[in-house]
Amino acid sequence: MDADGLTIACATVAELKAARRAGLPAALIGLGGSRGLPEGRLVSFGLAGALRDGLACGTVLDAVRVVDPAGQTLWSGAPLGVSGAREATILAADEIVDEPAARRALHERTGADAADLESGPLARTGRLAGCLRVVSDTPARPLNGIAEAVKPGGSIDWLGLAKAFVRAPLGFARAASDGRRALGALGGAAEGLAG
Repeated sequence: MDADGLTIACATVAELKAARRAGLPAALIGLGGSRGLPEGRLVSFGLAGALRDGLACGTVLDAVRVVDPAGQTLWSGAPLGVSGAREATILAADEIVDEPAARRALHERTGADAADLESGPLARTGRLAGCLRVVSDTPARPLNGIAEAVKPGGSIDWLGLAKAFVRAPLGFARAASDGRRALGALGGAAEGLAG
């Protein structure tokens, strides 16, 4: 895939850094696109939560479809063609869902493999060119409150980070480790997109 003419849309500062290290033209849009969306053709890029079992943390997903919570298609298209990525359907979630049974129910209802907050707003612009996501959490390995460590604009919320750690130190440590692994895979996916 030729990344020329595309803007890589990232929800968080960490995702933005991964895209920029690979030399990709990237914009920070915040959670759910709260900072606004750039002009031009867009690629939804970042971390996602698996909705079904069988997707390990660090799995790279190259979407061919984005669906809403009712399972209706918001976007469909060819994968971006990143080597080693799995074709997938992404759920355009309205909120973070961390409870394992709720994740599995969303998969059953929509057919989506993973969920994020940004692909829906990007798809609704009619300018989505693709969606490259990496699994950071799964039904068996949930976020354990670590999602509270990100502010809506995409920067780290240090107070939220501390609260998540105090509530569930072991779960937090596991989720943080999974997140680091996923960010490493995201950097590799960015290199694949740039190459």
